[in-house]
Amino acid sequence: MGMDPFLEEDFRVLTPEAFEFVLTNELKRALRSQNFVTLVIVEPNVAGAAAQNGEREHAVRDVARLISRDVRETDLISHTGRGQLSVVLLDADLDNSIRVVDRLMARLDHYQFPRPLTFEVGAACCPTHGVDAESLRRAAESRPLRTRGDRFNAQ
Repeated sequence: MGMDPFLEEDFRVLTPEAFEFVLTNELKRALRSQNFVTLVIVEPNVAGAAAQNGEREHAVRDVARLISRDVRETDLISHTGRGQLSVVLLDADLDNSIRVVDRLMARLDHYQFPRPLTFEVGAACCPTHGVDAESLRRAAESRPLRTRGDRFNAQ
């Protein structure tokens, strides 16, 4: 981790602790101002022996770099520590968030990773699916939007 306790390395991914703090505050703000906030969970999966050799951590890092290019500067990104990425789309209802997820998946589908990956993506919207971080996380994990495989093989 770099000098800034909120960010990891050279791209804008919050640490899990900082993410939870900011997410909780954003959910409170959204409820006060009657705005939507959408939590998107992205889980890259590496098949077979590669998953056991630490490739999953590299895959999560690569996916975070790609996703960080396609979301707004104000949106939040975090590595959950469980092999997932959390993305919070501020002031975005579920319909608009699905368009963002489609754009993210198009980028991931057209990127050639070192090993073939599959992706599971789920999303939940505040206040529609929950008003606290934990209920949104459960709803996003139980509401898969997309499951796709990498169309490109490793060279």
